[in-house]
Parts: sequence; C-alpha cells; structure tokens
Amino acid sequence: MSYAKVSCVGLVGVEGHLVEVEVDIAPGLPGVTLTGLPDAALNEARDRVRAAIVNSGEEWPNRRLTVNLLPATLPKRGSAFDLAIAAGILACAGELPPVGLHGVAILGELGLDGAVRPIRGVLPMVTAAARAGLTRAVVPVQNADEATVVPGLDVRAVDTLQRLIGFVRGTDTLLPPPGLPAPPPPPAPDLADVAGQAVGRRALEVAAAGAHNLALIGPPGAGKTMLAERLPSVLPELDDAAALEVTAVHSIAGVLPPGGRLIRRPPFQAPHHTASLSSLVGGGSGLARPGALSLAHRGVLFLDEAPEFAARVLDSLRQPLESGRVTLNRTGGTTEYPTRVQLIIAANPCPCARPSGDAGCECTPQARRRYLGRLSGPLMDRIDLRVRLHPMRAADLVGDDRPRETSAAVAARVTRARAAARARWSAHGWRTNAEVPGAALRRPPWQLPRADVTLLQRALDRGSLTARGFDRALRLAWTIADLDGLDRPGAGEVAEASQLRAGEHG
Repeated sequence: MSYAKVSCVGLVGVEGHLVEVEVDIAPGLPGVTLTGLPDAALNEARDRVRAAIVNSGEEWPNRRLTVNLLPATLPKRGSAFDLAIAAGILACAGELPPVGLHGVAILGELGLDGAVRPIRGVLPMVTAAARAGLTRAVVPVQNADEATVVPGLDVRAVDTLQRLIGFVRGTDTLLPPPGLPAPPPPPAPDLADVAGQAVGRRALEVAAAGAHNLALIGPPGAGKTMLAERLPSVLPELDDAAALEVTAVHSIAGVLPPGGRLIRRPPFQAPHHTASLSSLVGGGSGLARPGALSLAHRGVLFLDEAPEFAARVLDSLRQPLESGRVTLNRTGGTTEYPTRVQLIIAANPCPCARPSGDAGCECTPQARRRYLGRLSGPLMDRIDLRVRLHPMRAADLVGDDRPRETSAAVAARVTRARAAARARWSAHGWRTNAEVPGAALRRPPWQLPRADVTLLQRALDRGSLTARGFDRALRLAWTIADLDGLDRPGAGEVAEASQLRAGEHG
C-alpha cells in the first residue's frame, strides 16, 4: 500500500482541531517532504521519526515519502505529531495494518530511541478529538491521567513506539492510565491571619462574591498583600466547565500540576513588577503562548507594587479585562486565550512609602499624584472597588484577643451570594454580577428606582463618575444585596457601592 491516513490533533490557542496525517510513498530519491504549514519543531520531526523507527527494530522505507497534514491551511506546531507520523509511515509501507489505526487520535513526541515523551496541551487535544467523533485516543503515559478527564473517550497510554507497533499487530497491549493519586493542594492562607483592616476585609468579601476587580492602596505593612493572597481561599471551587477551561490553559502552558487532574481551586498569579508585556498577556515566536493573565483565568491576577510596572504593560490589561479574552496576532497566526480574571492591584500611596502613612510622608503633593498617576485613568476605571488601608495599630496586632473570622466563614457567605447571582443570571449566560452588561442593569426588569440611584446620577453629572463607573457601581450594589440576602439592592446598597467605588468606605 502506498497511502495511509492517521488522525492527530493540532492546537491553535486553546482550541483543538482534528488533523489528518496523510502519508504517500512513491518511487524516487529517498527523502521526506512535510507539507501543511509545519513549524520548525515539526519540520525536525523527519529526523526524529526516522531514528525512532530504526531504533525500534523496524525498516525505514528508502523511497520518496510525502507527509501531508490536513487541513493544509491550519498552522501546525510542536512535536505532538511525531507518533502519528511514524504510525502513518509504517502503515503506508505495509508494516502495520491500517485498520488498527482508524478512529484513533494518536498523540506523542518521539525520542531518537523510540521512547514516547509527554507533550503539552493533551486535554484540549483529546477534547477536540471527542468533539470530532473519535472514540479512542493513544497518548504518552505521562499524559494519560490528564486525558481521562474527557468523558466518552477510551484512553490508552504508550511508553514506546515499539509498544504501539505491537498493539496494532496484535502482539502487545497498550497501557491503562496510571491513575496516580493527585497530590493534595498546598494549604491556602487564611483570612484569620489578617489583623484589623475591617474595611479591607469587607471589600475583599464583596470582590469575591461578585468577581469584581479590587485596588488596595496603603502604606507598607497595612496588609495589602496578605488580603490579596487570601482572596482565593474565599472563592468557590470551579465547576466542571470552568475547571476544564482553566486546566486546558495550564496544560498548553506546560504548568499543569502533577497527576493531571482538573484544577478545582481558582488559580492565583502574582507576576513580579519587572514582568514583560509578553509574559503578562502572552506572546512568543510563532503562535503566541498564554501569559500570566490567561493562567489566572477564572481566578486572581495580583499585581503587587502596581505603579512599578511599566505603563504599557499595565495598559495592555484594559481590553482583556473588559472582554474576557485576549487576541494575540503574530507572524505565525492569530491566537486567542480566555482572560476572565479578578484583577487585584496593590500600591503604596507615594514613593517614600513611610509605614506611618500620610502623617510621616515627606513627598510633595505633586510627587504623590505623579506616583499614583502611573496607574492610568482608563485602567483604574475598570477597577470596581478602591480601598485605602490605614497603618496598622498596636491594638490590632497585640491588643485584640477576640477570634478573627476565618476564610471558611467568609467563603460560606460568598458561596451563597454567588448562588443567588447565578440563579438570577444563568438564563442569560452570565455567572457572576461582574459579567452582567451595564445596559441590562439599566433596563427593566433589573432597573433600580430613580430615587435609589440618585447618588450615582449626581456623580455622573458632576463628572466624578464615568458611564463605565456607573455600571460597575450598579454591579457592586447587586453583589452587596446578594451578600445581605436581599432580592435587589436599595438606596443603602447603592450608597455602600458608591463609597467602595470611590475609596471612601468607612
């Protein structure tokens, strides 16, 4: 037989696409021609596959080989096609019965000795295979547990090319997924560790209940970082759909935790203030890789010392925060990643950052404005809650023996509030209050009485509140109502939302 076809999967962003690996053998000078928009790593597969086949005890067909990857217009990258190409070549040369390869997605990178090595992005790959109607998948043994997350797909593992050859010939068996137990997640920091800062704790709870963005501004030692790091501990676990999204992004980035199980805890990303633009929003040569923004999808992106970040890096967050997606255009193609995150920024009020706060500050008013002015107005307009933290008092640290509220107690209230929001918005496709378009809150049946929003309307007319800020304050009011067990917000909830929005909450 001079033609064979094997199924594989290619990735563009977080989307998998079924790829048919066609192999044709024809008379002519020995050589391998690879077509179908392969990248450099895939072009090098010719040498890897040849060495792996020979070192697995098989004969290499010394004729002209053409390997075509369909659809030809889809960019192909990476080494995940190695195993499928090897199987296709052997089937085309008559060394393997092609019927044993029908309806199977074959994924894996080959070493020169024929060993099958793990690859990135297995979860979105096997998801795409199942969506395309395939019922079986062969993956590297190290990725097998990750692949079993997808329902309705029979997953088998291989450790060597020789094992796959033996299975197709009927002389060997594939390996079942190892089923290794997932390591327990590290203990999350608890809110009970935070002394004082009642306003900061309230803002954190509101932010968690509605998935709102939060800015914490205060002197060193006030507890900004402690509060931000404890936000994931009060967030609900990810549901199945959200967990699949998050796990797929982490799989593509190659940072999936050992065990390959679904990520249930909302992720937390805290890049250093020297982070580059591409490391934050995604980038790289060819097709762009996900950055910290996408790795924080359905979780928290924390920017500590936010004014120290480069201005263009901070401003690059504006569009993804609004749309929930980031589109990266590169010479190798266009990639889109999800970015539905809660942004938490922390900043000192001035360059000198005296622990005593305003009382001990020696900075001029111009220096203070210039420092916080590094956080651009359009970016800050996308921050729902803005909280000013006061210096810590001795009574908060050593003089208060009362037990502090734990993350578990706050998480219970947050879970109830999110359940109320989901029950209200799920019919419209929204999960949290932060996702609700402002236009929906300004129209019946969700429009609030004019008397209840007078405070916001006056701020809008004065110019101290933008139209985007008006909508975000309305979302905050709905979240506060959910936390307080109310069907809809009233004037009191709108007033608290306005104070949290303006940083005047007391």
